[in-house]
Amino acid sequence: MARKDSSETPGRLKQIALTYKMTKEVDPKVGPVVAAVGVVTFGVLLAIGFLLDHPVYLGILGLLLAFLAMAIVFGKRAERAVWGTMEGKPGAAAAVLENMRRGGWTTTPAVQINRHQDMVHRSVGKAGIVLVAEGNPNRVKALLVAEKKRVARVVSDVPVHDFLVGDGEGQVPLGKLQRHLLRLPRTVQGPKVTETNDRLRAMGDARANMPIPKGPMPKKMRMPKGR
Repeated sequence: MARKDSSETPGRLKQIALTYKMTKEVDPKVGPVVAAVGVVTFGVLLAIGFLLDHPVYLGILGLLLAFLAMAIVFGKRAERAVWGTMEGKPGAAAAVLENMRRGGWTTTPAVQINRHQDMVHRSVGKAGIVLVAEGNPNRVKALLVAEKKRVARVVSDVPVHDFLVGDGEGQVPLGKLQRHLLRLPRTVQGPKVTETNDRLRAMGDARANMPIPKGPMPKKMRMPKGR
């Protein structure tokens, strides 16, 4: 086990370095910001330690919390940088949906798609059915309406939510899409989610008609584990 752990460490460090390099290209301030977070966190805990006459104990605690805070801030900024590089590319919203870490979501990309690469993706979870459209707002609305009708034919007792990805009025920015979905009320029980997924899968989808990204980033740009 010791050999395995030691062999994995260089790989993890290389992954972190690659992620930092990629993030810095999009977010030049990532280094100073992460460093400042670490220094401030450690400084505050150390100062409290001197006030309470326990500088060593709180200094060690501050060091640990500083690394934790730095990891969290770095992870968030790296994630934001990744979504920023993908914004505007076909299938970007699907990549975001497929990489949601919480909520038990099942995503089917490109259930509706046209020759202009406007598309609608479908996610199913305890919040119900979520349809996410990306592309030209005028063209993609027709795809959204078509998918709503398809869904209504096989599922009528599950809430359906729809979002249009973009920066315009009434649209959801790509970087905030996950947050919007995770805030939806969870009103559907597990067995019903499974049943809904089975019914929708039976309808088929348009994914086979056009290749789109299956993940959020190239392998070399994945964020470090343990965030």
